[in-house]
Amino acid sequence: MAWRASLSRSVKEIRVLMCQSSPASAPAREFVKKNYADIKARNRSLPFLIRECSGVQPQLWARYDMGVERCVNLNGLTEAQIDKKLEELAKAGE
Repeated sequence: MAWRASLSRSVKEIRVLMCQSSPASAPAREFVKKNYADIKARNRSLPFLIRECSGVQPQLWARYDMGVERCVNLNGLTEAQIDKKLEELAKAGE
């Protein structure tokens, strides 16, 4: 996962939106729980925001240069698929 170390070069901000209790957001919650510390340790200056809101569908947002943003719906994805989506968003900003 070498791409994680260069995440802050291609992405200006990462946001994860999820519900605190819905089953649809469970994989997103687990992804954050298992991967947040590693991503922040490798990209200390990168804002990695976790937004919890009751009833919201899980989403992953990436903000790039010039305020350009991309969103990926995480509903129905596994933790591994979420990791792959984050990698795709990172590579899209290169």
